[in-house]
Amino acid sequence: MPLAPRLRPGQAQALEIVPTGAALGADIRGVDLRSIDESVFAAIYEAWLDHAVVLFRNQHLADEDLIAFSRRFGTLDHAPIQENGRRFVEGRPEIYVVSNVVEHGVAIGSLGAGEAVWHTDMSYLPDPPKASALYSLEVPATGGDTCFCTMYGAWDALPDDLRGLAQTLRVKHDGTYNSGGYVRAGVTPTDDPRTAPGTLHPLVCTHPETGRRHLYLGRRRNAWLEGLPLDESNALLDRIWEIATADRLAWRHRWQPGDLVVWDNRCAMHRRDAFDPGARRVMHRTQIKG
Repeated sequence: MPLAPRLRPGQAQALEIVPTGAALGADIRGVDLRSIDESVFAAIYEAWLDHAVVLFRNQHLADEDLIAFSRRFGTLDHAPIQENGRRFVEGRPEIYVVSNVVEHGVAIGSLGAGEAVWHTDMSYLPDPPKASALYSLEVPATGGDTCFCTMYGAWDALPDDLRGLAQTLRVKHDGTYNSGGYVRAGVTPTDDPRTAPGTLHPLVCTHPETGRRHLYLGRRRNAWLEGLPLDESNALLDRIWEIATADRLAWRHRWQPGDLVVWDNRCAMHRRDAFDPGARRVMHRTQIKG
């Protein structure tokens, strides 16, 4: 596929923002992310805040381009340690590889080919990332779709009896397992959320930039509502999660090579469909600090 021509500094780009028509997400067209000025990025950032998830198709990004664009959103985190013990791409500590590919008997990335359940990236940390950017290099013909759901919409959908209660609670975000169900490096597994590693965060938050209320759930496995017996916590969390992940609050993205998706970790969750483990899927991810 030929590279899109690099624009000269200051050259206009025909930016077009097309909402997905779902509860969140927008397709941003007419832009080469290797060559944008501050005014173009300001429009992108505003659209990102408005829609929580933005998609750019037909991009041709080397790792340094992905890093440079991601840095416009803020300071980047270093990639976490992968299941194979590797931390990052050689010379690019900001790049996290999401892949099922095995080369010379060694997995080149994380999360395999199975389902990745609904989650917010690294919410088990005291200061979770503000945003994530995922760029597709190779994708299977079918499967591996990523779905996003709006936590603004989840808050809006709560019935009155849950709203008052939710605002008084903190939820334990488990640090034992990643979204693919793998135990994180250096962690001893436990299925008691009260003693598992992780961080307590308010269940209901106010977005620091939009001022809108949203839920902050993290992931369901090993979650616990502070101060409640486990059975009561599980029953209440099951009820909230059923509301928060309803189909009407979600948008599904079917990947093509050259897609870049940037989502707001504060107000959106995501999940991934399983796909044929014999097919290749290679994605590079960056994360912006909270």
